[in-house]
Amino acid sequence: MGGGVDKRAMAALSSGHLATDLAQGALPALLPFLKDEFGLSYALAAALVLGSTFASSLIQPAFGLWSDARGALWLLPAGVATSGVFMGLASIAPTYALVFLCVLVSGVGVAAYHPEGSKFASYVSGSRRASGMSLFSIGGNLGFALGPLVAAAAVGLLGLHGGLLVMVPGLAVAVVLASSLRYLARFAPTPTAGARSTADRGQPKALSLLLGIVGLRALAHMGLFTFVPLWEVANGASKVHGTVLLSLFLFSGAVGTFLGGPAADRFGRRPVVAWSLVAAWPLILVYVLAGGILGGVALVLAGAFVIGTFGVTLVMSQEYMPGRVGMASGLSIGLAIGLGGVAAVTLGAVADAVDLRTALLLTALGPALGVVLTLLLPPVRGARLVEPEPAASTL
Repeated sequence: MGGGVDKRAMAALSSGHLATDLAQGALPALLPFLKDEFGLSYALAAALVLGSTFASSLIQPAFGLWSDARGALWLLPAGVATSGVFMGLASIAPTYALVFLCVLVSGVGVAAYHPEGSKFASYVSGSRRASGMSLFSIGGNLGFALGPLVAAAAVGLLGLHGGLLVMVPGLAVAVVLASSLRYLARFAPTPTAGARSTADRGQPKALSLLLGIVGLRALAHMGLFTFVPLWEVANGASKVHGTVLLSLFLFSGAVGTFLGGPAADRFGRRPVVAWSLVAAWPLILVYVLAGGILGGVALVLAGAFVIGTFGVTLVMSQEYMPGRVGMASGLSIGLAIGLGGVAAVTLGAVADAVDLRTALLLTALGPALGVVLTLLLPPVRGARLVEPEPAASTL
């Protein structure tokens, strides 16, 4: 056991994560245009986010089980292509029902990619698992950040039909991944190593507690992801301004992820997660209550703390369930996406019933409550994941 992160393999996996999440990240930028096109309420607009996130979360653990039992590398290019193609089609669907259907199918593509991708990201990371998983997660962070920019630029220039351009990254990366499958397969553990890892039942209670933290963090992440553009428009800013601010929030999350993995390898997983949540909730309050330049800066900083521990908690879930890496990944990522989608619709209902300001203030509750649960997390015990030596040059 040892070695560093294999550069070629991680580049392929991270680019797939980028393209998959770019498709899902395009949705918030489409919401103001779809809201005008179909005369949607805040709740109906948020329901599209729920459709995307619910589809990608509910079946993600099932894909993880499949991955653990049989292996399914082909899901990597298939998932990337499906997520991009159907999000592009959502922009030109003639009815709200068809938009919703396309968003659902795109979510299935997201669900297909993540467990297999995160499992192999752990395999190719050697002994630097938190750092390696952060590199994998950065791809997703950048995808979410680029998605609004790509969609807003395309739709702003070409109308809703410009949303078809969202297909292009997914299809291009799917070709790259399809050509890399044989190389990636070399990192799969041997049957003997797999048998040793599955013998460890892990720590299910600790995993449940961790998933609670992931869900609370998702309240802030997906709530802001959904409503920042709508909040900025409601306060007199342009749709482009709201999209740019959201992208800065997401890019900041990528920076936080880049720093969070090495910090977790050096200082420990739990302290990094706890301190990120401590910092996140006051910054969200400043964004909503102060507004202006100060609020914008606070939102960007909040992105680093809200999103930056995604890779760290993903590694922790795998370490709490070392014999079921795909399942653990599916639960961790799927729960984050699924509970975030439920939170987005709930917050949308609050925005319709009270106001959007109140809904955004509620997003700060997630990190605040998550701090308490993080203090209760036990350390990892017993067997760790078993991964082979890197097959090529390492970082």
